[in-house]
Amino acid sequence: MKKIVLAGGGTAGHVNPLLSVADAIIRLDPDAKVSVLGTAVGLEKDLVPAAGYELDTVEKVPFPRRPNKAALQFPMKWKRECAKTREILERREADVVAGFGGYASAPAYSVAHKMGIPVVIHEQNARAGMANKLGARWADFIGVVYEGTGLNVKGDGVIERVGLPLRPVIAQLASKLEIDRAAARKEAAKELGVDPDRPLVLVTGGSLGAVSLNRAIAAASKDVLAVAQIVHLTGKGKADEVHNLVEVNAGEGHVTGLGAQYAGNGDYHVAEYLERIDLAFACADLIVCRSGAGTVAELTALGLPAVYVPLPIGNGEQRFNAQPVVETGGGVMVNDADLTPAWVRDHVPAMLADEAALRAMGSKAWEYGIRDAADTMARRILDLAGHAD
Repeated sequence: MKKIVLAGGGTAGHVNPLLSVADAIIRLDPDAKVSVLGTAVGLEKDLVPAAGYELDTVEKVPFPRRPNKAALQFPMKWKRECAKTREILERREADVVAGFGGYASAPAYSVAHKMGIPVVIHEQNARAGMANKLGARWADFIGVVYEGTGLNVKGDGVIERVGLPLRPVIAQLASKLEIDRAAARKEAAKELGVDPDRPLVLVTGGSLGAVSLNRAIAAASKDVLAVAQIVHLTGKGKADEVHNLVEVNAGEGHVTGLGAQYAGNGDYHVAEYLERIDLAFACADLIVCRSGAGTVAELTALGLPAVYVPLPIGNGEQRFNAQPVVETGGGVMVNDADLTPAWVRDHVPAMLADEAALRAMGSKAWEYGIRDAADTMARRILDLAGHAD
């Protein structure tokens, strides 16, 4: 029996790929034993047990970025959590450790290396995080979503662009779209209460929403609604502002909800959040969104053209995520400050009107996207676990 420990967590962006790979491992080798090493404060504390996997936890130990009290305490905390990690890996009799970034990955990489356990890494961002940079020096295999992450493997290690392990619902949609895109659209449109025969723009800034996207689209709603229907996922607490802006700019009677019960009641469908976002993806002709690693990977896997608006904070990683897709013709990128109502009026209706160009953009996105990342990572992990037996 191959015994595998998957390490990582914190955000859904780390946990979802981890769980997709866990499922792929069990699908390819039903006798394999998979457990997860995470923290008790990240999303993994709920998502991992819900998916049917056992979770071991360590405390998160952030790498110090400046000389302060936390930096002075770091060596002691690091040593303590590494000792705890060693106990977990020994108890689990790990044949291989595969990390996905996040706080739990760093001690897992370090301890696995010292114990002689093979190390596998998956890096989803265009610029690697600190935990994966640490682990790369010991990694036997690194799977990346983007080229040029800044990771360097050891002498006999391998680095390969494998893509992002997709959530099951997205992987299933990709299969449907490949077989019959029109049928998938019609089925999803019925559930959402939208018209399958009319162009549709999907606007989403993630679970928290994006105020700049919300305001730009809603303030240009009259022009967009002249040529398309809109599904606008505003983020928590932001629906009222969008509703009001649409009424001011396009008039009353357009805003409605999302779901079969709202069919025919309006063409500007507003919801704070959509659990089944795959349904909106199935119906969309164009997406206006941020360019987080997961978003870009999912949209390209589905072959969806997008206007990417990178989050204008941090180290600019969202721009790096979208750049290669834009360069291949699979989308366009607009600075957050440039996404004004005027930009939307000037560009979005024109993009929808040029159906051939929009289809070509979707085809380029599909060509760039990867749909079998979970299986690829699972095979690499199982191969190394086999060598460790």
